[in-house]
Amino acid sequence: MNSDNRNVILAVVLSMIVLFGWQFFVAGPQLERQQRANEIAAQQQAEQAALAVPATPAAGTQTTAATDQPLSSQTFADRATAIAASNRVTIDTEDLAGSINLTGARIDDLRLEKYRETVDPNSPIITLLSPSGAPGGYYVEHGWAPPAGATTALPDANTVWALEGDATTLTAATPVTLRYDNGQGLIFRRTVAVDERYLFTITQTVENTGSGDVALFPYARVVRQGTPAVQNFFIQHEGPIGVLGSNNYVSRKYQDLQNERQVDFPSTSGWLGIADKYWATAVLPTPQASINARFAYSTQGSTPIYQSNYVETQPVVVPAGGTASVESFVFAGAKEDRVITAYQTEFGFDRLDLLIDWGWFHFLTKPMHWLLVTLYGLLGNFGLAVLAVTVIVKAIFFPLANRSYASMAAMRRVQPEMKAIQERLKDDRPAQQQAMMELYKKEKINPLSGCWPILIQIPVFFALYTVIFISIEMRHAPFFGWIQDLAAPDPTNIFTLFGLIPWNPTTLPLVGSFLHLGIWPVIMGITMWVQMKLNPPPPDPTQAMIFNWMPIIFTFMLGAFPAGLVIYWAWNNTLSVTQQWFIMKRHGAEVNLFGNILDTFRKKPKAAENSKS
Repeated sequence: MNSDNRNVILAVVLSMIVLFGWQFFVAGPQLERQQRANEIAAQQQAEQAALAVPATPAAGTQTTAATDQPLSSQTFADRATAIAASNRVTIDTEDLAGSINLTGARIDDLRLEKYRETVDPNSPIITLLSPSGAPGGYYVEHGWAPPAGATTALPDANTVWALEGDATTLTAATPVTLRYDNGQGLIFRRTVAVDERYLFTITQTVENTGSGDVALFPYARVVRQGTPAVQNFFIQHEGPIGVLGSNNYVSRKYQDLQNERQVDFPSTSGWLGIADKYWATAVLPTPQASINARFAYSTQGSTPIYQSNYVETQPVVVPAGGTASVESFVFAGAKEDRVITAYQTEFGFDRLDLLIDWGWFHFLTKPMHWLLVTLYGLLGNFGLAVLAVTVIVKAIFFPLANRSYASMAAMRRVQPEMKAIQERLKDDRPAQQQAMMELYKKEKINPLSGCWPILIQIPVFFALYTVIFISIEMRHAPFFGWIQDLAAPDPTNIFTLFGLIPWNPTTLPLVGSFLHLGIWPVIMGITMWVQMKLNPPPPDPTQAMIFNWMPIIFTFMLGAFPAGLVIYWAWNNTLSVTQQWFIMKRHGAEVNLFGNILDTFRKKPKAAENSKS
């Protein structure tokens, strides 16, 4: 074989290697990616058509109301008028009352029977869901999305469904079935069941009487019309929320979603919805389902519309002459931890307990919540449960507090030596500090020991604060006397002489937020001040001034905090004073609490004379 033939053969072989290599490593993967992109685009297009959520507009374009269809074409003056405008199926369980709208087959009328708007037992029960077009429209909708390019007539928001079967009221024992015939060979049925608490099971069935198979994508969404009033407090999220597979916990504030307009999470799993402080509404496919999830914001006129929705990525194929069905769930109710945890365990929902925002210290917050609820079951009063938790916390930190108080007792013993050093080296601050440190080392004293009893409480305090603030069990939970809601601030106010002066000082500009000071915050401030007087004053005047002002600052700061938290702090201070008193006495330190308190008031005239001179 001559060299020319070898070169030709080598060129052919190399060309084939390059050709097949390009096909295998470049063109093939590109084609697969393009096919996958087309599939996702088709699914999203189907979802877009079914859910009528406007896509993020391109630069220079404007979304019009005509493309935004979540709202009903009708608007109503009030909720009662909206409910009366359509035929409905009644919902009646021990915990829920309301109805299903036969127009659109939406769950859009739901009230929580066990919860009221205020502590007044005659106040209205909580309204969770309301019809589209009514003030505060808020509803759940299920349906079918067609494949891209399909022209199948599917039920939508204006479809009028008929009640099928003997059941006319949805109860925990009697599901209801709705029926719609599209007149083109497809009969749609939707069976709605509800348990004794807050979980709806939605079974969508399609009967195909035609001659060809039909593929449909099931979807579900939670829609809220109008921006609700939220507290926007950093320890709790209110707004669109979900747990979406590898995306884990996902949330958006209403304001954030207005800026983003649309956030997609394709080919994931999990659930999503909208959460309020104490209530939530979520749509949940079966745990094994793959979904394209979306948070979206749009407007119709001046009305903002928020929604959390998903469409399943795998179509349900309804064979000719056959039927097919898909099951999904709706949670709509109070964020009760034990109920939600039970659903998570029974149905396998992914981290459904995150419907409750346990905060940064969740590893403390959840056990704290469990402990409070358990003690409430034993004591019958959440206020007493808070006091019992305080005792338990004090017992856990007893060894550390003992060491701190022992160190403070040692500091009190060496007070005369400290004062002598201050007098001897008053003009040489570096030497004075050096002498102090030598004294601390000699006596094995930690000068910061007095801070530890307070510092170690901060994580516990924050966890308890979170529990009292977000926990539905603490809402409207009474203590004794004038405290009828441990989750609300003390209703009394010394600046109105406890209601004798008919004015509201909190409305004053700038300072108004500091002028709500009830009886319990004052008690807390006094107990904190008494505790400070047990400790030796810091040698540094600046530190001493800070310690003197701390009780006053904390009193005003906690004035607007939940009463349950203030009661905890006051009771904790009282126990700390008792504990510290006995420990210091046991270590031989002189404890002259009443003398220290009197000295505080005696020093004022002397200080005044010095300032005059």
